[in-house]
Amino acid sequence: MAGHSKFKNIMHRKGAQDKKRSSLFSKLSREITVAAKMGTPDPDMNPRLRAAVNAAKAQSMPKDNIQRAIDKALGGDTDNYEEVRYEGFGPGGVSLIIEALTDNRNRTATNVRTAVTKNGGNMGASGSVSHGFDRMGLITYPPGAGDAERVFEAALEAGAEDVTSTDEGHEIWTAQDGLHEVAKALEPVLGEAEGAKLAWRPQTMVDVSEDDAGQLMKLIDTLDDDDDVQTVWGNYEVSDAVMEKLG
Repeated sequence: MAGHSKFKNIMHRKGAQDKKRSSLFSKLSREITVAAKMGTPDPDMNPRLRAAVNAAKAQSMPKDNIQRAIDKALGGDTDNYEEVRYEGFGPGGVSLIIEALTDNRNRTATNVRTAVTKNGGNMGASGSVSHGFDRMGLITYPPGAGDAERVFEAALEAGAEDVTSTDEGHEIWTAQDGLHEVAKALEPVLGEAEGAKLAWRPQTMVDVSEDDAGQLMKLIDTLDDDDDVQTVWGNYEVSDAVMEKLG
């Protein structure tokens, strides 16, 4: 994933969608089930569940799969997943925050540590990386939501703090506690968002060389292949030219 702008820090690489769709649906289902279990099963009354359902729809997840994930929480037929966060460093000295939903902390910690150390990185203690990020709300829209000016004006009116628009879409940043209010205010103007979630926004970016970029992408892909890992955030910037060489 090329760093098209210095705020492009969603590092959840999906790679070839056909090959990873099953894994992606598994992650989305887990988030939907956890969100439904932690709150009401009604997306209109549960902001986290609504965001999870919207994210699933954006990835063309079948409605039956979405409903099954909600029903799993209602029936109590679900493992007790907990949210865990790991911090570390990747090739080129980039900072990484790895978020997971797991029913076995030992398994997940071992898998994450192995992936990081085998791909040129090293784990850090809690707080060793997150101090260089801001915890914020992130709302994403596809390019078809409107041009940059229209989206910026709508976001400003809704109370957002910043907007980044590229050919790939729009990122609308909000205060941590204002995420769902802003998302709700944007819907009548821009429609349903592709995603709305709490995010880690880096305070500074790190330019990654061609030598380090290949190993960094391999590390991120390895983490993304782990069913427990939900999202990987980083402060790296990789040029389009380097990404083209990497294929």
